[in-house]
Amino acid sequence: MSDVRPHPAAAADDTQLDEDDRLRPEFVEEVLDRVEAGDAEGARALVEPLHPADVADLFELTPADRRPALAVAVADLLDADVFAEMNDWVREDLIDELEPAQVAEIASELDTDDAVAIIEDMEPEDQREVLRAMEPDERAAIEEALSYPEESAGRLMQRELIAVPEHWTVGDVLDYLRGHDELTTDFWEIYVVDPGHRPIGTCKLSWVLRTPRSICIGDVMTREQTLIPVDMDQEEVALRFQKYALISAAVVDGAGRLVGMITVDDIVHIIQEEASEDALLLSGVDEGDINEPVLDSYKSRVRWLISNLFTALVPASIVYLFGGSIAQMALLAALMPIVAGVGGNAGTQTLAVTVRALATNQLTRSNTARAIGRELRVAFLNGATVALLIGLGVSLVFSLTLGVSDATRLGLVIAAAMMTNVVVAAAVGVLAPLTLERAGADPAVASSIFVTMITDSIGFLAFLGLATASGLVG
Repeated sequence: MSDVRPHPAAAADDTQLDEDDRLRPEFVEEVLDRVEAGDAEGARALVEPLHPADVADLFELTPADRRPALAVAVADLLDADVFAEMNDWVREDLIDELEPAQVAEIASELDTDDAVAIIEDMEPEDQREVLRAMEPDERAAIEEALSYPEESAGRLMQRELIAVPEHWTVGDVLDYLRGHDELTTDFWEIYVVDPGHRPIGTCKLSWVLRTPRSICIGDVMTREQTLIPVDMDQEEVALRFQKYALISAAVVDGAGRLVGMITVDDIVHIIQEEASEDALLLSGVDEGDINEPVLDSYKSRVRWLISNLFTALVPASIVYLFGGSIAQMALLAALMPIVAGVGGNAGTQTLAVTVRALATNQLTRSNTARAIGRELRVAFLNGATVALLIGLGVSLVFSLTLGVSDATRLGLVIAAAMMTNVVVAAAVGVLAPLTLERAGADPAVASSIFVTMITDSIGFLAFLGLATASGLVG
């Protein structure tokens, strides 16, 4: 957790930030021009008033080939708070330019969770060099955090917290806080532990400050608390914070001992990351970061496109089967993408709602049937509306060229196909992510491929099949 700083507007003026608190392009160019001209002092004077988050933004907005020179010019402003706010890809590039001792110094100034975020993405050999350059107690804390699974509470938590025994009085707690300068200064709760260092309650700072010194801390603490297992996935941690409106929460190991805490500012980042991740995975993108190297983006995206290429062969095969019908009535080729396209959009809508419901624990085993029924009812109403519009439209538009009878039959065919495809799309939009989730897979990863394949296939099959069966072609 980084230090709380004043709002950037308190330090920066209108020449640096726009009305949305984003760095102005002309300001960024001015800084880079001064760096390129060798005016390091001038560049530093421009950057110095910025909030650490804005300094991090400055590096993210700087082209990769100009970042090293900027880093040299404002080296003394590149403190731990700036690295904590920086984009992962940009930070990794800058870290690669630093000596292990410099990285170790930056990490030692951060809370454990932020230090882990910097070190965990380094190459193993670089990690070992940085850890060797750290103080033994700091190194031990980082190594312990790295031993936990990625994206777990153990990686997310910070070790710096306040824990006191139950038998202490409020006066003992206050004297302890005032008499030990090495204690963390960023906390909202005091954890009360038993002799085995297991948390038995919490006490808000406001209670401590307003309670007489002679009162036992065990008498003012609350015993009800939300404990986070050290191996819990960070997404589940975020859901607990959201559900119980937590500011901070204790993290416990397998034996129930207090090993760290997680604070709400870290959870805000996790919620943003998880929401972005699900949205990107639905599109077949792993990272989706504009600072990601081109080859990494290529590798992550091309796998999805190749998979999509093979699934696209299924609807293509269906179209091929009805090649004779299309040859007799070329109008079918013009209309069938409408059925597939609307069905695909209907499926995507349902898929997005379902994936979100799964991610936020709104959709569970207890309400699965009700959720499926609801989406099918919505799909029936949507399908009926769209089918009516397309059916009437096709009948009217083509009544002059095909005749009233054939145009009416074509309208009924496309309406029936549209209705069928929208309902099927909704069913697949719910069932595909549910099936993947029950199988232990991420429902956002491959659901859209299945939805696209099935809606295209059913759309073509229903439309071309009904057209052939109705006698429009034959």
